[in-house]
Amino acid sequence: MRKRSLAAATTLAVLLSSAVLAATPASADSVKPVTGLEDATDMVVDGTHGRVFISDRSTNRIAVTDGTGTVIGALTGLPQVRDITLSPDDSTLYAAVYGADKIVAFDTATLTQTAEYATGDRTIPSRLAYADGKLWFGYGDQWDSGLGVVDLTAETPTVTLDLAAGHNFSSPPELYADPDNPGTLLALDAHISSGPIVVYDISSGVPVLRVTDDKGGFYHDAALTPDGQSVVVAGPGTRALTEYRLSDLAEVRTYPVPSEPETVSVAPDGTVAATVLDTDDIGDTYVFPADASKPVNVRNLSHSWMPWGGHTTNWSADGSKLFVITDTYYTPQFQVVDEPRKYAATLTVNAPAGATRAKTLTVTGKLTANLALPAGTPITVTRTDMESPNGKSLGTKPLGTGGKFSFTDTPPAGGKVKYTVTYEGDAEHTRASATDTVDVSRATPALTLNNNGKVYSYGQDVKFTAHLGTTYKNRTVEIWANPYGADKPNKLVKTGSVNSAGNLSVVVDLKRKTKLTAKFAGDARYAPRSVESTVGAKVPISTSVSGYYKTKYTWNHTYLFFRQSKDPVVTATLPPYPGRTQKLQLQYWSGVSWTNSYDEYFKLDSAGKSAVQLTGTPPKGIRFRVRNSYISGSGDSVNSTTYGSWKYFTFTS
Repeated sequence: MRKRSLAAATTLAVLLSSAVLAATPASADSVKPVTGLEDATDMVVDGTHGRVFISDRSTNRIAVTDGTGTVIGALTGLPQVRDITLSPDDSTLYAAVYGADKIVAFDTATLTQTAEYATGDRTIPSRLAYADGKLWFGYGDQWDSGLGVVDLTAETPTVTLDLAAGHNFSSPPELYADPDNPGTLLALDAHISSGPIVVYDISSGVPVLRVTDDKGGFYHDAALTPDGQSVVVAGPGTRALTEYRLSDLAEVRTYPVPSEPETVSVAPDGTVAATVLDTDDIGDTYVFPADASKPVNVRNLSHSWMPWGGHTTNWSADGSKLFVITDTYYTPQFQVVDEPRKYAATLTVNAPAGATRAKTLTVTGKLTANLALPAGTPITVTRTDMESPNGKSLGTKPLGTGGKFSFTDTPPAGGKVKYTVTYEGDAEHTRASATDTVDVSRATPALTLNNNGKVYSYGQDVKFTAHLGTTYKNRTVEIWANPYGADKPNKLVKTGSVNSAGNLSVVVDLKRKTKLTAKFAGDARYAPRSVESTVGAKVPISTSVSGYYKTKYTWNHTYLFFRQSKDPVVTATLPPYPGRTQKLQLQYWSGVSWTNSYDEYFKLDSAGKSAVQLTGTPPKGIRFRVRNSYISGSGDSVNSTTYGSWKYFTFTS
């Protein structure tokens, strides 16, 4: 209980806009991260078992995926693994384990290791090629590099080094061989400016230099043609994707690319695919049709211009799909192009940002591909809005010259109206689709909610009525009540259709200040709207005074009489709330008017009570009065300011 002297005197106090969207080819192309890898450097495709093997020298492993890039296993414990290659029947995978001076063999069906071949201390093998029953490998570092072989035809496989046949390699030779061209081994001296290409005759089991020529090297990758008679090399410069005939290293064809080629792969039908260092982010993957008169087919699979590194582009075994590992560092991405020979159609749609309902608007766009589409090519248009949430066909529209198109429409519904334009594709072009959205205007409905600003007694049942004016189809209104205080959530107290007069009412038991909100969700012609009504709620205040010896009605009030020796105790009781205070106010009669003696705020306990003892020895005959009040904002603000009733008292001897 607090004590206060009668002589004390203390006082306390969002925009939406439309955007042009461009569609990527709408085929089943896919992309997946190759989990567990950080630096993909080589990839081979096992068509027999439907698997793809990807080596990673940073994590010392080979990831095993299916044809979608989903990781289904891993071959681990391979320090700085580099090149990998398959036997012609896909039964065995060979890996050059650079950091362990060995080559390791795995069964591709069971993914178990079946053999390993030590290549010699500090040989650091890094390049592999399978030819004529032998496993050829490049090893060493810079000018201390050489050509070796593992003779797998021997009863006990043997390793032989120093088989370069007079050629001094500046780095481990990059090796290529094809069963359709037996007795031939191709070696690229890839990391020197002269770029020697070396063709060996290996029909005797010992390499014999057949032909060599400098082609201006620094090659990044290479791939043999399906018959093994030519090689396509990817090197620096814009004309460095070039095919050479192995018999005499004569140039057969140059494949034009706009920037430095990084990887290359040749399909079983001879289709060439390559990736380039795409610093401008305009296209990184190129597929060249067999018909040289047709333009190159370009896709943009990655938005990173970092070099690919190694051999990370491959055709599927049947040549129907193209596998490309992009973003090869940190988080390699396995990309599948399902229709690589089709020209990637790109569609853009441009609708106005805003429009007026029931007024004509114009939508434009463009459909492009490296193999141009003729004027008159049909595209289909669908409009999706509140009236047609599943879409309504607007029919077909013809392409104009240069792949451009334009059409008009009169949207019957307001709100967000989406236009979807689709090109279904043909034998030479992929399907494409794109959308754009227009914010179409709607009328503002009349909506009101009564009682705003009123204050009610504690616990009073108050009727609130929302009134909705003219709308199109929707006549539903929600009424929400949000009492003051973090412990009381905003609550839906009524929802339903308004009556014939446009009204919806609800009765709310008010024990706190409350913000009520009426909400209309809108319809096809009228916009959403909400209105608020904030009302107050008083608190009940009980004031009791103890210690008096009698009561008497006098001076127009009932007075409590105290002995001068007795200190009055004034107790306030209010509904409890965390941090709540009450204001005690004491006044005396000056003979003319009631005059403040003092007032002070006192904190309520958890039961909502506060008892204050008034101490001191007041003079006899002075008339006093006291009251307790709740002042909103003094300790909390969940109720409206409420003044309690006065209690009158005086003192006698």
